[in-house]
Amino acid sequence: MELKTIKYEVADGLATITLSRPKRRNSWTGRMHTEYRWVLAQADKDPAVRVIIVTGDPEGGAFCAGADLNALEGHSERGKYDAGIADDIAKPGYGVAPEFDATFAYHFGLTKPVIAAINGAAAGVGLVLAAYADLRFAVPGAKFTAAHGRFNFPAEYGLSWLLPRLVGVTHAADILLSSRVFTSDEAKEMGFLNKLVAPAELIPYVTAYARAMADGVSPGSLRETKRQIYKDLHSDAASAVNHSEAMLTEMSMHPDYKEGVKAWMEKRKANWQG
Repeated sequence: MELKTIKYEVADGLATITLSRPKRRNSWTGRMHTEYRWVLAQADKDPAVRVIIVTGDPEGGAFCAGADLNALEGHSERGKYDAGIADDIAKPGYGVAPEFDATFAYHFGLTKPVIAAINGAAAGVGLVLAAYADLRFAVPGAKFTAAHGRFNFPAEYGLSWLLPRLVGVTHAADILLSSRVFTSDEAKEMGFLNKLVAPAELIPYVTAYARAMADGVSPGSLRETKRQIYKDLHSDAASAVNHSEAMLTEMSMHPDYKEGVKAWMEKRKANWQG
């Protein structure tokens, strides 16, 4: 696929996806959504990729400023919402669990962790994209907003389900009912962010974090642990324990278990098979 709104790079086990519409503050369009899902699918099936980083083009001055205002105006003129995507759009993460087979919820079905490096404003769908990442790091002072309320929209793309699980019902109700603007400093206090990082240090910090994860955790462990986290949200404690015990038996027979033990004993980097 020809990429016009996304930049995609793979290096040293990391895939970096950059939302790149700098003249429009990296705002979201159907084209960007189509390209985003395509590169996610590429990263998820690429054995050379261990961790995925999502960020905004720094020239855009935002992570993602939400849906493109021209697109919103077009929806208004047509009298209905149009996501602007084709029926044959890529479906990364689909087929793992029925609960994940939906727009943006597909992130939960990916086999690799997704880290959001939030280098500026995240509004509307930009907030959605950040929320569906597994880990979130942001620069101080970045602005967030759900934004939907001012356009007579509902809470978008499952934020009404996800945000209460990330920050609690009280904070989620504040964010969603008010559609107010809040900063990354407040988001960190709510528990939405893992860490605030100075602008010049954000990408180096996230890259180092992701590389440590890629080097120190086996691909199988990353895959299964991620699935446990999100599948177990739809389960109960006993089922989670029983499933983990079954997986422990199965995964201990994989060559990566022996390699992990050997590498630990020899104090060296493991050579995972995946």
